[in-house]
Amino acid sequence: MSADLHWFKSSYSANQGECVEIAVAWTKSSYSGDQGGECVEIATTPTHIHIRDSKDTTRPALTLSPTTWSAFVAAYRNDH
Repeated sequence: MSADLHWFKSSYSANQGECVEIAVAWTKSSYSGDQGGECVEIATTPTHIHIRDSKDTTRPALTLSPTTWSAFVAAYRNDH
């Protein structure tokens, strides 16, 4: 697991006063090689799956529900 943590501010936090943030740890896909190219990382929380390109972590992550992620993985497995 990567030690790289990414912080997300709670949507319930305002711009002033008390704020809540959570950290997620990114995990590189076992299908991603060490030689560059196509690399995908995911970070999970109980309510979201965050997906990003490990080559450019400054770009926004794609965020899916666990149900959507499960459907994607099942469809991928069925096609391969």
